Amino acid sequence: MKILFLSADEFEDLELIYPLHRLREEGHEVYVASFKRGKITGKHGYTVEAQLSFDEVDPDEFDALVLPGGKAPERVRLNEKAVSIAKKMFEDGKPVASICHGPQILISAGVLRGRKGTSYAAIRDDVKNAGAEWVDEEVVVDGNWVSSRHPGDLYAWMREFVRLLR
Repeated sequence: MKILFLSADEFEDLELIYPLHRLREEGHEVYVASFKRGKITGKHGYTVEAQLSFDEVDPDEFDALVLPGGKAPERVRLNEKAVSIAKKMFEDGKPVASICHGPQILISAGVLRGRKGTSYAAIRDDVKNAGAEWVDEEVVVDGNWVSSRHPGDLYAWMREFVRLLR
């Protein structure tokens, strides 16, 4: 499968790097998209190569989406193309994994009404105001959406996402 990550500078390092490697272990093709091609830097200084810019992404070419957290989603959600990618993939029923602040992109995409999920506690009210039922659990699976709260939930998040991909 081809899996797309949407991110930018100041991503939460573990929330991007762990799933990137975990999904590669499963044999998936993994691509990172950002505002432009090139290195993006996490909050703790780790770098990842963005192979695509948001403008180069055709969501129909990807099978699943990952939205890591940190401060990056707050920036990514301001890019109309990135939000439209997330919206299309979510609405097409493709597997979507979000963690921490990642749901901010889905909130901007307007796709959470009637769904159940989780996030970093600081954006709990934003998730609720977007029409979703927010729960404080390590991982929540609601149809094609797998969500978790923070780096302590990474193992459960990827366990359930990998299960959904299979």
